[in-house]
Amino acid sequence: MSYLVDIDHATKRFLTSAGTAHTAVQDITLQVTAGEFVAVVGPTGCGKSTTLSLVSGLEPPSEGSVRVNGQPVRGIPSGVGYMFQADAMLPWRTVLANVASGPLWQGKPKEQADALARDWVARVGLAGFEDYYMHQLSGGMRKRVALAQTLVNEPSILLMDEPFSALDVQTRALMQNELLDLWSGTSAAVIFVTHDLEEAITLADRVVVMTASPARIKDTFEVHLERPRNVEEIRMTPEFIAIYREVWSSLSDEVAIARKTGASRVA
Repeated sequence: MSYLVDIDHATKRFLTSAGTAHTAVQDITLQVTAGEFVAVVGPTGCGKSTTLSLVSGLEPPSEGSVRVNGQPVRGIPSGVGYMFQADAMLPWRTVLANVASGPLWQGKPKEQADALARDWVARVGLAGFEDYYMHQLSGGMRKRVALAQTLVNEPSILLMDEPFSALDVQTRALMQNELLDLWSGTSAAVIFVTHDLEEAITLADRVVVMTASPARIKDTFEVHLERPRNVEEIRMTPEFIAIYREVWSSLSDEVAIARKTGASRVA
């Protein structure tokens, strides 16, 4: 089988200020295929975000290998979109200019970049806000801009690091539905890091549970819930509740270990 993302026995160590080595992730093996949505959950600071950094090329593995589209990751691979927890928009640029920046950096003419950006701004429900600046938008609207900015380049791999965690419950549900609607029209592979187990099950085809630091993959759970999904409705179903209990039985042990050891955020 051909994998878009192939992490093979990868370990990542960082040098601490004391000069000692800290192991963030240890012996991670994870494969993701085209069109698959994989959510990664684990205790705070266990190394979930470090896993995304290995795929994106922002950090090289200390051991093992990472391949994207069959090629070893040496630098930032083409076709990868990354949506961070914090906004990555430039505050002095308008909504349209922020979304158009990706196509421009790829070498597209300004007219084409602006046309692509305008289309994606409309797709995320912000038509009419093209000339607004970031400080003029609500938190939910800013996340829509970030989503458009990430998807305008039509990535084959979408890395998402707790992108909706700062939003209120209602806005978060709206953005989750928005993400599913936009992703369903693509063949992109998604790796979605979250602390919210409900969010993970609601969105994903597969939920990966990581151990307390150093992160290893403890369990993987298939989510056999029909698509398309409505995030508010699916959480009420017996199938969802059964999956939640199963995953939580695995995750809760790791959360307890992290609390006992006083794990701090390192990833």
